[in-house]
Amino acid sequence: MSLRKRSWRIWAAFGGMRMEKKLFLVFLLLITLPLSFIGYISYSNYSRSIEEKTIVYSTKMLENMMVRVDDYIEDMERISSIPAYQDDIKQNLIRSNSYYEQRQQSTGDNSNQVPDDFDLLLLIQRGIEGNISFINTIKRGANSVYIFDQYGNGYFSTAGGGIRLNVKESYENWRELVQTSGGEAMLFSTQKYTSNLQSTRYAFTVVRKVIDKSLKAIGMIAVDANISVIEDQMSELDQVTNGQSVIIDEHGNVVYDSDKSRMATNIMNDPTVVLAEGAKGSFYFEQEGMNRLYIYTTSPKTNWKVMTSIPVSELTKDAVVIRNVTLIATIITIFVALFISVVFSFALTNPLRKMMRMMKNVQEGDFNVQFPVKYRDEVGQLGHQFNRMIVRIDHLIQDIYVMETKKKEAELHALQSQINPHFMYNTLESIRMAAELNDDHMAADMIAILGKLLRYSISDLHEEVTLENETLHMRNYVEMLNYRYPNRFQLETRISEDLCSYPIIKLVLQPIVENAIYHGMDDHKPSMRIVMSTERTAHALWLRIADDGLGMDEETLERLNRSLAGAQEKIAKRKSGGIGLKNVNERIKLHYGPMYGLKVTSERGRGTEVILQLPLEAGREAE
Repeated sequence: MSLRKRSWRIWAAFGGMRMEKKLFLVFLLLITLPLSFIGYISYSNYSRSIEEKTIVYSTKMLENMMVRVDDYIEDMERISSIPAYQDDIKQNLIRSNSYYEQRQQSTGDNSNQVPDDFDLLLLIQRGIEGNISFINTIKRGANSVYIFDQYGNGYFSTAGGGIRLNVKESYENWRELVQTSGGEAMLFSTQKYTSNLQSTRYAFTVVRKVIDKSLKAIGMIAVDANISVIEDQMSELDQVTNGQSVIIDEHGNVVYDSDKSRMATNIMNDPTVVLAEGAKGSFYFEQEGMNRLYIYTTSPKTNWKVMTSIPVSELTKDAVVIRNVTLIATIITIFVALFISVVFSFALTNPLRKMMRMMKNVQEGDFNVQFPVKYRDEVGQLGHQFNRMIVRIDHLIQDIYVMETKKKEAELHALQSQINPHFMYNTLESIRMAAELNDDHMAADMIAILGKLLRYSISDLHEEVTLENETLHMRNYVEMLNYRYPNRFQLETRISEDLCSYPIIKLVLQPIVENAIYHGMDDHKPSMRIVMSTERTAHALWLRIADDGLGMDEETLERLNRSLAGAQEKIAKRKSGGIGLKNVNERIKLHYGPMYGLKVTSERGRGTEVILQLPLEAGREAE
């Protein structure tokens, strides 16, 4: 269905509504649409404003937090550079290296094995660990400080607790990674480890070589950062945004995760990490059925990327509250306004409905109605004109009734005058020929029949007769023709006994038989058979008059039926059945109504059948 047709149907449906429904619909649209539009615009603008402010505020918080983290890491790097300026630490590392170098050399020669010098080892340990305790007091948040000599022997202070149990394994990993560095501090992402207190901990580490004045590496220092420093700041951000945060290094390793589930893992292939392109930005992503807003920024110093994800439901929570309040207020306003509009609509259309009821009474023929005019508004003016119109219509109907009665009588007399002259001329010609040829009593019989025909036809055409009498008149006509054409025509009638008293107007059967004889008679056949029968349908009575004459072709039959149906087409007399059928058809329609009349079926060489469609008229008999 095209858009144009659909629009036309909608408009047609609207046009067919009652007036109060139209007013109600108009009020509904005028009230609902503006309020809904205003509410939608307000909600959209407020949601967008919250989103923009949240992005700006969260980005600023992330940048400030990363600045603090960068400052903290910078302090860790400074701490890692302290041994380079502490001669005590360097001297003790040199002693440790020298001692363990001798021990390593003596391992191959059992005879010259150097005995353990516990005093020296205790002196070295106390010297280095004392300095480590001093370093721990410089910067809060340093979880643990480890100093190693060149042989991997570690020195650390246990005052703060939380020492790695896998110190040796961590040393090997750190030494391999800082092997190529020239003494610069290197930052390692968060690692998971078990402390000597049998607790699982996380820490990121700054590692640096310890070199002497000749730039020779004499050891290594590793500073574990307490992850709680980041956690405190990230928790503050998560509480403000009701979201979750994560920090990853440039290789995708998780430095910090709010829910701790991805700590010390690699999430380089996570879709949200892939979408976080560039130094900073924001995007929406739906995960596990929840739509979230992701905001991220990158530290220019460490290239660590911090990302926070905020549920959209939390982001728009205040906007939803405002939307719901607006919606409730809008609905209440709409209901109140619609109630007022309904009262107003019914008050406005009630006089119109009263006028419609009066119009229905007028339509049923009651012109004794008058609309009570109370006010001089448009409805009052309409009621005043309605009263004048009723009076005028009543007068016009009376005038039209008189005129139509006279017109109908004139038409019936005109139709009668079209039938009688032609019939009387042929009948008198037959009598003349019979009297001239036979010179006997046959002429008297023909004249007697002619008298019956004339008496029947010249009586009042308004009078209804029985179907039996109309059939007898048709028989008299055929009998008269058989005097002219001896035994040429055979008439059969098949009428149910209960239809013999059926009331019918005069002169409807004889013209049809006349038409069948004069336009259907085949000169090559010795006789012509005409059969009349009756048939009841659900809504009408059919009188069938069929002959076995010449018939007619389809084109002629179609023109004839169009003419009988009312088409303004002139049909030639000799080709379409003459004027008799049209006269009978018009008289039936004038008397019974436009839904009744004649219908013709025919086939060339097989004959013609004329069907008279009449009302059933149950319960009424002709006088």
